Amino acid sequence: MSTMSIPSGNPKKTLELLWKRVKQRGDLPGFSKVVSAIVGAMRGEDEREFNMTKTVLSDPVLTQRVLRLANSAMYSVFGQGINTVSKAVIVLGTDSIGHLALGLKLIDGLSAATADSASARKEMEKALLAGHIARQIASSASTRDAEEAVVCSMLHGLGRMMVTFYLADRWTLVQARCAESGWDEAHAVREQFGLGFDEIGRSVAQQWGLPAELVNSLQDVPPQEVGEPLAHADWLAAVSTMSSRCAEVLCDSTAAPGALAAIVASYADMLGLDTAGMLAAVAAAGKAAEEDAVFVGSAKAPAAEESADTAQPTRKPADAAQILTHGVADMRGAAQSASTRQLMTMALEAVYQGLGLSRAIAFLRSHEEAKYIARMCFGENLQELLPHLMFDDAYQPDVFHAALANDKILFVENAQDPAFTSKLPRWWRDTLPTARSFMVLPLTVNRHSVGFIYGDWDGSRSCMKLEPAEILPLDELRALMVQAVEQRRQMEPTWIV
Repeated sequence: MSTMSIPSGNPKKTLELLWKRVKQRGDLPGFSKVVSAIVGAMRGEDEREFNMTKTVLSDPVLTQRVLRLANSAMYSVFGQGINTVSKAVIVLGTDSIGHLALGLKLIDGLSAATADSASARKEMEKALLAGHIARQIASSASTRDAEEAVVCSMLHGLGRMMVTFYLADRWTLVQARCAESGWDEAHAVREQFGLGFDEIGRSVAQQWGLPAELVNSLQDVPPQEVGEPLAHADWLAAVSTMSSRCAEVLCDSTAAPGALAAIVASYADMLGLDTAGMLAAVAAAGKAAEEDAVFVGSAKAPAAEESADTAQPTRKPADAAQILTHGVADMRGAAQSASTRQLMTMALEAVYQGLGLSRAIAFLRSHEEAKYIARMCFGENLQELLPHLMFDDAYQPDVFHAALANDKILFVENAQDPAFTSKLPRWWRDTLPTARSFMVLPLTVNRHSVGFIYGDWDGSRSCMKLEPAEILPLDELRALMVQAVEQRRQMEPTWIV
């Protein structure tokens, strides 16, 4: 459909064309599913930390981005050396990680769809810079959620980005109108599309099911005098507007020398902040954006090594022992303050990521039900299997009971070997028939089994091996979990994860 066949100034037709173009480009492959999961984890009340960790880990590139950002200069106040998403969730908080992941995923998705667009790239750079500015500004307002402000500011220009990405032909007409008639951009945009950039942005955000607070922040809020502190939603909209306008000036080589200071001064009172402090924060944000490769990388296609890492998700990493060691270090550092469930999440993530497992599952023993029951898991298509992942704790002559009775790490290189079938329990053969190699890490307190960590590699890969260098961190991981379980059981004898 040509541009000329669509009446200009018609909001309905504009949005219809926009979604048609989005659909033609594949609606950002994998984008909607992950974003919905992130939003769901943020809204959930039960198991929020575990669900957020699980959601981020389901996207290997997002996992790398979150870890890089958690260790970047932006978060230096929390210290460096965060090796696992689960620790990042503990340190930064579920909402912060959710906003982080949401912003990164949205930017990555839009960037991937428009890698060849110079206009889109420019808008992307401004969006990322706006996020940096918001981070610095919000950090000086201790009662505000900095990460929420970051993602709101990054997406404040969502309407503009969508237009330049998907309606580039009509965006060209807007620019031409401004050049020919001297109109300001807002006037030309409304004439061409029938609605403003902020209205387009809110429509897109609603279509994607983003949180209401984020949707509401996507409006242009002019500076104004206020008699009392702004409500949280209004504050987010105001700081997002200011951050975006500052980013616009910083990215414009022709901007007047005093333009930046004028913007900051006009919003200072409204945001309840000091003008000088805000100017310093904006300057720091500009410097951080130049130096911090994390956000720069987010606006580009995934690096070659990231693509290679995600091409074969069940391949054991070459540096498996080192990844395991780093995961154990995270557990050790969090052992005094983290809950037993948080430590179990970190342990599962360490083995899942470190060994490139297809599945990692934590089984806990329930004395009331006299069963071992799967309580948490990482891996694809496991949720529907959870109700079937349980077995009686009474001894049976199979490899699982043998491993638990001996309190030794069990590794089975080829579970598909016909000669080995008789040693495998029926529940395993029925629920996990694709596994080729697997391991069992028993958790034993005072010679009594309390559960185990199970991990496997499916049949799409050749048989795996556990190297001697990997056994040491696995044993230390077991010891940390046993210590945590023992301490918890001393306080609550009937406790179950």
